[in-house]
Amino acid sequence: MENRLKELKKATKKLQILNQNQRANLIQKIADAIENNIAKIIEANAIDLQNAKNLSPALQDRLKLDEVRIKALADGIRDIAMLKDPIGKIHDGWSAKSGLKIEKISVPLGVIAMIYESRPNVTAEVAALAIKSANGCALKGGKEAINSNLAIASIIKNSLGEYGGCIEYFDISRDEVLEFIRMDRYIDLVVPRGGEGLVKFVSANSSVPVLKHDKGVCHIYVHKAANIQKALDICVNAKCSRPGVCNAAECVLVDESIAANFLPLLKARLDKFSVKIHGCQKSVNIINCLEATDKSYYNEYLDFELNLKIVGSLDEALDHIDEYSSGHSEAIISDDYAACEEFLSRVDSACVYANASTRFSDGGEFGFGAEVGISTCKMHARGPVGVDELTTYKYIIRGQGQIR
Repeated sequence: MENRLKELKKATKKLQILNQNQRANLIQKIADAIENNIAKIIEANAIDLQNAKNLSPALQDRLKLDEVRIKALADGIRDIAMLKDPIGKIHDGWSAKSGLKIEKISVPLGVIAMIYESRPNVTAEVAALAIKSANGCALKGGKEAINSNLAIASIIKNSLGEYGGCIEYFDISRDEVLEFIRMDRYIDLVVPRGGEGLVKFVSANSSVPVLKHDKGVCHIYVHKAANIQKALDICVNAKCSRPGVCNAAECVLVDESIAANFLPLLKARLDKFSVKIHGCQKSVNIINCLEATDKSYYNEYLDFELNLKIVGSLDEALDHIDEYSSGHSEAIISDDYAACEEFLSRVDSACVYANASTRFSDGGEFGFGAEVGISTCKMHARGPVGVDELTTYKYIIRGQGQIR
């Protein structure tokens, strides 16, 4: 493992010499290679899907790759190639009292280690984002997607030719992962993207800086001034369009002044997807649902399952979100401009919406092409992590013989 990481770091230095057009061409080659090997990827993915029969339908959906999704993946990678170059940006520049000319410029982080579960599209997306930002990439996917990941990683390395060494896939055990995340001599950033257990394990054991992609306990607050039809559409989309992803809603908060009217309508829409509802006592008195416990509101279900709570005010909704949110994405549905602005200002999450679905918390939807993850940290990067967040900076100082 150490030798492979050492070689990866060397290959990364070679990548960093390339200009933005040369790196963009490498990314285009990845997209073309993926599109030219659709059958190979589907064949490998079929093995993973067969082995995943015990997973929920929502988690199987995260794992699945078909022709439509693979072509969309290739298109997304081409979008990454066309993004503005994040390297070499001059953030600031000034003359010091000594006469030194100082510039603060963006540079690559170095080698990024990505540890992730399920979604094999991440293998290609992260590789493309890493190359765009002139970083090397060490990939470690979950066992449930091993065949898909190995196929995609092989296709990527072959497409890169002499630069293939800047992307390495590590098929290693959990014990080896412990060693992996302590290789701070070769790795500059670790990004865990998966379940709560994975994120906690990496955060607790890594000697490399960690950018957490934590769980997504996302909320939608239906305010008393909400447009009911709009609220129904957004709630159903946020929960049911893809319940197995981290930007899906896990809890809907409803103002008590509209609950008696709104909840039966919401339940009727959710019943079409067979959503299991856990509600507070007030909710149980209005609709037929399971009674939620206090612990229920911490759950990230990643399935057709949802928490409900009736709240008496905007302040009560904000208090609930403050207590139970994972800091990922929250939304308010309201035609009251002042209420929306107060919500946007006071909610302390990475992505905060007014009158839109939390499902938009996504690198592609934000115009980033894709993302390494949705960071719930507050340092360095927050929300969808695109190419700009995969850079750091250094100071370039030019003098004329000054001494101190």
